[in-house]
Amino acid sequence: MAQVKVLVVDDEWMIRAGLRLLLEGSEDLRVVGEAGNGREALTAASELRPDVVLMDIRMPVLDGLEATAALLEADPDAKVLILTTFDNDATVLAALSLGAVGFLLKDTEPTELVSAVRQAAQGRIPLSPTITRQLVAAAVGQADTSRRDRALGELGRLTEREREIALAVASGATNLEIAEALFVSLATVKTHLSSAMLKLGATNRVQVALRCYEAALL
Repeated sequence: MAQVKVLVVDDEWMIRAGLRLLLEGSEDLRVVGEAGNGREALTAASELRPDVVLMDIRMPVLDGLEATAALLEADPDAKVLILTTFDNDATVLAALSLGAVGFLLKDTEPTELVSAVRQAAQGRIPLSPTITRQLVAAAVGQADTSRRDRALGELGRLTEREREIALAVASGATNLEIAEALFVSLATVKTHLSSAMLKLGATNRVQVALRCYEAALL
């Protein structure tokens, strides 16, 4: 089994050490490097090519949001998983809109954190239950009407199959799971998803999911 290579980014060395011990307790995960701020993270990610970057938000020199934006600009396929204590709606939406593949709080149970890293590497969308509730609440009652109408309009441009796949992605399903559920080939799912992303102006699966949340479809 190929190991998932993880870069741990946090300005507190004790947290980095704890995360290393936790992650490397699983045979399929390997911490390939650490960084104490966003600028160090960019250098380390370029040199080490990790499968998942576990990123804090509040850091000196360059914070996690700025680092996430720069990292994804350099490598759109990078998988950044936010791990932080800072969980207000604006921060969550900003991180996910930038292209982070998931958002976890630091009080996440160890087994759930390890699982989330695996999910991120597989292209799933790991979110803490608290964060998921925030997104749903924003979608059904707290988001501004113009944003919801805009998301509905964008989703309305999708074909029936593209919309079906977009909703499945938003529910956290992998391409393989979607293919099996819809009785289509994996290539067909990828083709429809790529077309949906293009129409939605989305650069990754998380942004597809965000459109579904903003449109209050979940």
